[in-house]
Amino acid sequence: MTNAQDIGDIIVAAHALTRVAALETRNEAPAAQWRTLGLLVDRGPLRIGDLARLSRVTQPGVTRLIGAMVEQGLVAREADPDDTRAVRVALTEDGRRAHFAWREQLAEALLPRFADLSDADWESLRSAARLLTARIGTDTQPKEKDQ
Repeated sequence: MTNAQDIGDIIVAAHALTRVAALETRNEAPAAQWRTLGLLVDRGPLRIGDLARLSRVTQPGVTRLIGAMVEQGLVAREADPDDTRAVRVALTEDGRRAHFAWREQLAEALLPRFADLSDADWESLRSAARLLTARIGTDTQPKEKDQ
């Protein structure tokens, strides 16, 4: 197996893990809502266009989503300090609590699937999570290939 195939397998497994966890929690909120809260936790307030690009959702779709999230008290619109004509979306305390409660709910839903892992397996997962986080973090810009 090549390194590229290994990365591909990790991506597919991560998507499956998220999908299974979301189904098992029976949480009715759209995945885009959780992605948006996660982006705001990681990056702080963002403009609608930036949220759309980072979520890979259309700008009108994010605008509708943000409207619903404002009504739920999860996010708030605020003036952009760099451009008074623009608006940013900021996480509220309720939104922050909801995000971390959702993460806990996902983890608890999946924990039984991993109950038989050894301590060494758990350490491997922790190590992989740290490595992936360090390599990816909140960076969404493509890397320039060495020429």
